[in-house]
Amino acid sequence: SLSSGDEALRDRRARILSRGLPKQKPIEGVKQVVVFASGKGGVGKSTTAVNTALALAANDSTKEVGLLDVDIYGPSIPKMMNLKGNPELTPKNLMRPLKNYGIACMSMGFLIEETAPVVWRGLMVMSAVEKLLRQVDWGQLDYLVIDMPPGTGDVQLSVSQNIPIAGAVIISTPQDVALLDAHKGAEMFRKVHVPVLGLVQNMSVFQCPKCKHETHIFGADGVRDLAKTLGLDILGDIPLHVNIRETCDSGQPVVISQPQSDAAKAYLKIAMEIVRRLPVPPA
Repeated sequence: SLSSGDEALRDRRARILSRGLPKQKPIEGVKQVVVFASGKGGVGKSTTAVNTALALAANDSTKEVGLLDVDIYGPSIPKMMNLKGNPELTPKNLMRPLKNYGIACMSMGFLIEETAPVVWRGLMVMSAVEKLLRQVDWGQLDYLVIDMPPGTGDVQLSVSQNIPIAGAVIISTPQDVALLDAHKGAEMFRKVHVPVLGLVQNMSVFQCPKCKHETHIFGADGVRDLAKTLGLDILGDIPLHVNIRETCDSGQPVVISQPQSDAAKAYLKIAMEIVRRLPVPPA
């Protein structure tokens, strides 16, 4: 019958696809991987990833934290973490991460000139991602935070299919245009069987430094509404504050340079909420 023929065709396609997918292999020495993603660029994903990585370490000094930047075209971790230079190679020809503020970092930005554009086609990008995943000596890490590029393309799929991911965090502003893409990002992770730990509402409110009046420049509670639609949690709200931008631009993220500020406390809370939702790590 037609229906049984359709079912047989679907089964055959599923078998072919499963053969084509790479087998997930853990990154040596890394207990848990948490990816930070957004459907849209410009919503503060890298700033959130950097400050949350620092917050994970600040909340528990016994934990070792790493930060991997897989945004090949626009790496921002070197500037935000105040790091320059090329990684050294181990005797096994693996790259040693650069380290600052106690966080081990690796980025395409360490391998090219700061102002040089990466003018590559997809296959070259995928090769670079593979090297960043497999040819780095992380030592022993409790958490590896991965800063994803914007979108739901090849890099996101490659990372999700190559390594086991403990959870994904979706960052968005409350703006409708950003929320549309954040929704797509969350659905992409569900399709590749990566648990979404929750959403972060960034640039949620602006407080005038003079009169203290609060303005919701990008709208109010849009990310909260999206979280309800998706059946997900809100991990925290981060205000739109000049100190967050200035400290990252100067390579002194707010969690390190202003640990008592409201902004830093927001990141510390988000880090705590992430850890609460992670599965029990392997021994």
